[in-house]
Amino acid sequence: MELQHVNVKLLAGASAASAASVADAHADLEPLIPIFHDWIKSRAFGELLLDVADYRHVPAGPGVVLIGDQGDYSVDNTGNRLGIRYNRKAPLDGGNQDRLLQAARAALVAAQRLEAEPRLAGKLRFGARDIELFFNDRLLVPNLPATREALRPEFDAFFKKLFRGGEYSLSYGADPRRLFSVSVKTARAFSLADLLANLDS
Repeated sequence: MELQHVNVKLLAGASAASAASVADAHADLEPLIPIFHDWIKSRAFGELLLDVADYRHVPAGPGVVLIGDQGDYSVDNTGNRLGIRYNRKAPLDGGNQDRLLQAARAALVAAQRLEAEPRLAGKLRFGARDIELFFNDRLLVPNLPATREALRPEFDAFFKKLFRGGEYSLSYGADPRRLFSVSVKTARAFSLADLLANLDS
């Protein structure tokens, strides 16, 4: 089964969880708008970034989205689960492991960049313990039990590398009307730098 249009979301860590629960979450994400515009001007990540979309008014919605040619970056609060999400839009050559690796690396690098952003004053921190994957192609990856069985070896190979053989658990979204999704939780915490190093090892 071929994977394309991989999305990776790193959930906010404990220090950032308060940002999702305060009454004025709309204001909490406001600094992202000029930050993302600066990323467009500087061609952050060496790719074509086009525009910024503000969905802060949508309850439990996509937050603030940096729209790119090949992929989008967002600080996303879908399902009231705040995190940074990378959405690969353009098809990517190679195998499934290459596509999982590319999307995970993009999310991790963006998370590091936001954590280091002085305008956020440390308000956004992203854990590396809770990660969600989505596959934005219902034709290639239908949300069915057979898909889980077919892709489990791919996920095992990828997460074994990402977590350097550490223990983890997987859970799946069951609603066939929704995108196929996988949530992974590690037995121990990793830093963003640890996970990037594991991907490159």
